[in-house]
Amino acid sequence: MTSTVFWVNGTLVPEAEATTSARDHGFVVGDGVFEAVKVDHGRIFALTRHVDRMARSAAGIGLRGFDPETVRRAAHEVVDANRELLTSGFDVLRITFTGGPGLLGSGRVDGPPTLVLGLTPGHDPDPQTSVITVPYRRNDVGALTGLKTTSYGENVLALAQAHAAGASEAVFANTRGLLCEGTGTNVFVVRDGELLTPPLSSGCLAGVTRALVLDWSGGREVDLPYDALTTSDEVFLTSTARDVQPVVAVDGVVLGAGTPGPVTREVARVFAERQREHDDP
Repeated sequence: MTSTVFWVNGTLVPEAEATTSARDHGFVVGDGVFEAVKVDHGRIFALTRHVDRMARSAAGIGLRGFDPETVRRAAHEVVDANRELLTSGFDVLRITFTGGPGLLGSGRVDGPPTLVLGLTPGHDPDPQTSVITVPYRRNDVGALTGLKTTSYGENVLALAQAHAAGASEAVFANTRGLLCEGTGTNVFVVRDGELLTPPLSSGCLAGVTRALVLDWSGGREVDLPYDALTTSDEVFLTSTARDVQPVVAVDGVVLGAGTPGPVTREVARVFAERQREHDDP
């Protein structure tokens, strides 16, 4: 892959120079927040929703100094600097904001934060996928619940297990044993023709794609049993890097006919159509 240009604390730099302090609190203890934003052939999609969520995440963990306008300006600057490389409908803009250089421990210091933006040239997601379940539980009552932080160790572990099993995602239950979310996705199911997804009170992230699906295709937020993954008529995932992706197998067991269902296909059609019409819905 051709080297990209990064935006680091106000400066555009080559990838080899895109560095931060070894004392950065994001590196030392995962004290940071992030967003992954879809870039469709150089067009940033839904940036306002992502920046708003990032501001909520930063406030939720007490990170000071987050400036939405700086982030918006930096996003356009780094996309412009890499435009020749952005030829996919699923390039991803990564925005990371951390506590900045600090102690080699959990305590914060009153110093400048770190803001880094970079791009990963992408590729179209598979037209359908399989998932696994895992024994861990998503904490629906923790201090980080609902926040998109850089503390992603649990997700890394679960996703590695999914890949080892030939799947592309792992899906968690919450502490009450209810369906919650994937490592980087939200989950929708269709039961008796009705589109359903776990509520935010389940502990799932307020996904941008999730919200747009609810806005554009309807659907109801409702507590669902974990086995809704295998007892529903249709299942699909939503995320920035997947849009609307049908699930056709869980834990190696094929769901139904093993093909995307009619509701899923319609939701995907509507999402693709509306996405083409709106840069920043």
